[in-house]
Amino acid sequence: MTHPANALRRACSFAFVLGSAALSSPAGAQASAEAGQVKTLDQVVVTGVRASNRTSLDSPVPVDVLTQEDLRSAGAVNGELGAALAVLLPSFNFPRQSNSGGSDHVRSAQLRGLSPDEVLVLVNGKRFHTSALVNTDTKIGNGTTPVDFNAIPISAIKRVEVLRDGAGAQYGSDAIAGVVNIILKDAPSGGEVSANYGAYHTKFTPTDRTITDGQGGYASADFGTRLGDAGFLHAGVETSHHAGTNRAGYDTVPDFIADPTPANLALQGRRNYAAGDPPNESYNGWFNGELPLNDHASLYGFGTYTQRHTTGDNYFRYPDSSANVPSIYPDGYLPQSLGHNRDLQTAGGIRGTAGEWNYDGSLNWGRNAFDYDLRHSLNASLGTASPTDFHIGSYAFNQGTANVDANRQFDIAGRPWTLAVGGEYRREHFSTGAGDPASYAVGPIDAPAGAQAGGGLQPQDRADLSRHVQAAYAEASSDLTDNVFVDAAGRYEHYSDFGGNWSGKLSARWEFTPGFALRGAASNNLRAPSLSQVGYEATTTGYGADGKLVTGRILSVNNPLARDLGAQSLRPEKARNFSLGLTGQLGDAFDFSVDAYQIAIDHRVTLSETIDNDGLEQYIEQNFGVPGVQSVQFFTNAVNTITRGAEAVGNYHQAVAAGKLLLTLAYSHNNTQIRSVQATPAALLAAGADNVLFGVEARNTLTDAAPRQRGSFTARWDNERWGLLGRVTRQGATTRVFDFGDGFEPTQTYVPRFQLDAEVQFHATPRLSFSLGGDNITNQYPTRSDSDINYGGNFPYDVISPIGSNGAYWYGSVRYTF
Repeated sequence: MTHPANALRRACSFAFVLGSAALSSPAGAQASAEAGQVKTLDQVVVTGVRASNRTSLDSPVPVDVLTQEDLRSAGAVNGELGAALAVLLPSFNFPRQSNSGGSDHVRSAQLRGLSPDEVLVLVNGKRFHTSALVNTDTKIGNGTTPVDFNAIPISAIKRVEVLRDGAGAQYGSDAIAGVVNIILKDAPSGGEVSANYGAYHTKFTPTDRTITDGQGGYASADFGTRLGDAGFLHAGVETSHHAGTNRAGYDTVPDFIADPTPANLALQGRRNYAAGDPPNESYNGWFNGELPLNDHASLYGFGTYTQRHTTGDNYFRYPDSSANVPSIYPDGYLPQSLGHNRDLQTAGGIRGTAGEWNYDGSLNWGRNAFDYDLRHSLNASLGTASPTDFHIGSYAFNQGTANVDANRQFDIAGRPWTLAVGGEYRREHFSTGAGDPASYAVGPIDAPAGAQAGGGLQPQDRADLSRHVQAAYAEASSDLTDNVFVDAAGRYEHYSDFGGNWSGKLSARWEFTPGFALRGAASNNLRAPSLSQVGYEATTTGYGADGKLVTGRILSVNNPLARDLGAQSLRPEKARNFSLGLTGQLGDAFDFSVDAYQIAIDHRVTLSETIDNDGLEQYIEQNFGVPGVQSVQFFTNAVNTITRGAEAVGNYHQAVAAGKLLLTLAYSHNNTQIRSVQATPAALLAAGADNVLFGVEARNTLTDAAPRQRGSFTARWDNERWGLLGRVTRQGATTRVFDFGDGFEPTQTYVPRFQLDAEVQFHATPRLSFSLGGDNITNQYPTRSDSDINYGGNFPYDVISPIGSNGAYWYGSVRYTF
């Protein structure tokens, strides 16, 4: 038994180690001259196959490997991990959506054009939890609770492995589009301190102004130390602050937005709205460590923590509006949402060897808590008694996981095989809490009820759901011959709310001639509906697509009202994935991969179209005694899709001018089509509604709102003193469709744009380096939105274009390693 004094000394030593990470004097190391984008050559990977000796080039499925230097040179605004991945991976989309509810606070990512909840994220090979906030007022990711990539500090990352293939048989639910595995730093000594500062500087044509905004930066410090003879602890801290941007146009105050009263028309020609990046600040800490117990076993642990505060802008409310109380806001008001996001993941376990087996037993716990507030708002039905600040709800998601994994090698007919087996138990819990009573109160005045720009969650909206999942898997792989590698995996999962499912995967690689190989995979995969999609409910009062105020409810599929309108119990999404690729390597100078794929998904879970026919409000009040409900939405398995695509990556290495040159070409194409759509339920037709569950806006979200094509060409040259980088990215076309009712469905395509990024790095010493760079330095913007879509000139650019609407971003950084 450990003596209390020894335990205290160990605890104090650990606290000193963590404190030293924050207080270490600045230091740094020379960047690797061979670092590059989407490297493949000779990089051993741990994602996609459990055989221990596969590199990304001889893996049977496509795996991209991004190094620390790749992430640093991405020039991501404020060091956002998601933004860096979007720069480096053409198949990864991370749009900046403003005036989009939850997406102002938690940004959604897509892989291969699929939904944000169809990609699985791991940290050190362990499942990372999703966010708690449900995105219901957004375009990309509508109805999802995505993983918050920006909750993982970029300074903590050793490398990122991105598996672009279905992997449900290996890793479980959600891995339909692929897997992102984030490996934390594990160096037992040394560390670095770095700082970055940047801002947007742009000529904004819609208002004929030169704008500098979005100022911000981040700073980080990390270090490693040995624990015993062979253990280590690596830990760090990171903080960032980013001011907001505003790319709103001049308001023309057309009749469809506001009544043409003198008070309203007096606001013509002003920037009444805000459109752009939300202000945010975040604080992060992390650690990764391992402590040997003996020659055969080690304890390990790691964790990340993020606390982030963000501010989102909503639609302007005019002075003479039913949504205003003129004595409170005589000039109208712009409500702002406030997000307070706290994210924690921690994992620990023991791994080692027992006889011929390698084993790993772990416990992993993650939690995301989100508090949603409003300021500069009011509840018009309360009149002058209305407050202007509200708490409108709280969200929490907890995920606890226990894993036992084991693998060993054995020979069959003189050939080595790797067998891996394992089991998992996972418990998930989702809950929401009500907002302030004033945020949802129906006051005595005949005016819209609830806080404007986001009515609070009501007591009847509160959700409290949990489930547990058990799984077992087996995987076997081998080089059947000197030229043929095969891998087969099977997994059984059982959900307490959806029952059991079998997933399987078969992949293979055939090197048909030295340096060239064919590879392919076939699998079936599952994504169970999230707990939020099963049980989330909310009541809101806001502006619909036609600019009119609407009071609506998002209902659980188990709500009697939703059932009466045709809602059915949700089913899991089921996917069938196929891929075929060619890889090649010519000496040490050139390597490439080309992969084609098809993903057919049945029963995709989407949020239904807004059901808001003229007789709905009266129908609900007569049949359920609930007054004032003008629209309804619920989750549904309304659509089956098929996605086909191709991806290519090529790297060329060459010594040039006393340095090393790396040229990288990467390209992604995907095309999602609707295979079938569920008919409007008879119950909904009986209620007098002619709506469909899955309409033109939802079709657009799944098929054309994300870019079908993206490609990039990167040139990087490094020597001992200098580093130069140039990158040209072709951001593909996107299309936006609105449904304003009565057959009016304005559509606009935002054409492709070329984006130029550049960076120069100077190594003042082997430890100290400085960088200057810019993203989109030619100040490209999307196609201007036409008058049917730009909301009276207030939103000259749409939020779905991957080039964004902020213009050129310039930054500088300093790094010191030790």
